[in-house]
Amino acid sequence: MTKISEIEAYIIGREVTSAQWASLMVLVKLTTTDGRVGWGETVSALRAEAVSSFVKKINKVLKGKDVFDIEKNRFEWYKHDFNHTISLESVTALSAVDIASWDVIGREFGSPIYKLFGGLFRDKVQVYANGWYENCVTPDDFYNRAKEVVKMGYRALKFDPFGDYFDNIDEKGLREAEERVKAVRDAVGEEVEILIEHHGRFNANSAIKIAKRLEKYNPGFMEEPVHPEDIQGLKKYRKNTNLKIALGERIINKHQALIFLKEELVDYLQIDLYRIGGITEAKKVVGVAEIFDVQMAFHNAQGPILNAATLQLDASIPNLYIQESFYDWFPKWKRELIFDGTPIKDGYAIVPNKPGIGVDVNEKLVEELKVKGEEYFNPNEPVWVVKGTWRGFSKDSIT
Repeated sequence: MTKISEIEAYIIGREVTSAQWASLMVLVKLTTTDGRVGWGETVSALRAEAVSSFVKKINKVLKGKDVFDIEKNRFEWYKHDFNHTISLESVTALSAVDIASWDVIGREFGSPIYKLFGGLFRDKVQVYANGWYENCVTPDDFYNRAKEVVKMGYRALKFDPFGDYFDNIDEKGLREAEERVKAVRDAVGEEVEILIEHHGRFNANSAIKIAKRLEKYNPGFMEEPVHPEDIQGLKKYRKNTNLKIALGERIINKHQALIFLKEELVDYLQIDLYRIGGITEAKKVVGVAEIFDVQMAFHNAQGPILNAATLQLDASIPNLYIQESFYDWFPKWKRELIFDGTPIKDGYAIVPNKPGIGVDVNEKLVEELKVKGEEYFNPNEPVWVVKGTWRGFSKDSIT
């Protein structure tokens, strides 16, 4: 029996990047009594200390348990934490432990995780670029940067064109958003997919106006078009628009996912391994989504460990649409942390086939990157937007 000896959480980082919310990482290390090590990763945005604290609590509960008993261990923590099903901090901490557990199990068998889930459905995964539009404000900014992204081989890219608008959007905001989207479409042509990120920031009426305005540019999907808790608003959006809906990054359990699936409110499901309960719960949601003919487009906006784990699932499931990737816009230290183990080539991530989650961790670098102190916070720009984009521009319409 491979018992859990210690579960530790490290807050690591260096500089603020385009993905402001992920400038720090909460890295989780699970060590077994026979010396095996597995790695997980979870959310940091404004919650690094809180999530790290939850990992320590989970360590107290799971220390001495068999690392192979993943379902039993999950249930043990569920039993102890009365608020687990409504606590992002609790679920995300357990998610990282789950990923680290699977990493150990894969290494024990000398197998990448995808082989434990039925083998390869695909050996490379199409990805769409995100994080590429740091400091892009004007249409020219978006046009020039989008050109660069396509030259890198990407055939799909996502962006938020809404500046500093929140909840409501007026005519000026609609015009500016349209100019940015038009600029990207002009830059990439009709053969490249463009995906519109709303960040769940709008009421239903504003989101519907946006959809009507942007429909002509043929976006592949509209991500989180309304506030994530606004189910009635989403129903109204669905009824009054023709565009595909992607959502799910803020879903924290399979029961919530089922609501959106049963109500036919989602076309592409974007659950995130660090918020849903790790690989174990994500695999369950994938199966339910397949029943409803919904494809997966996992949210993946954190760091290299979550990216590697997500690729293992991507490789093994039948109902994959496309995968989000920040990899080429990671700071150097994030790529070095896994020895550049998941590079992008011509718009595809090659599935890593090393045991476990498929990558090794540079433990010496972990020591160098450990940080103390408060997380990055800018009162003038929400942490969840790509850096430098919370602005409008004073320019006459070009449309």
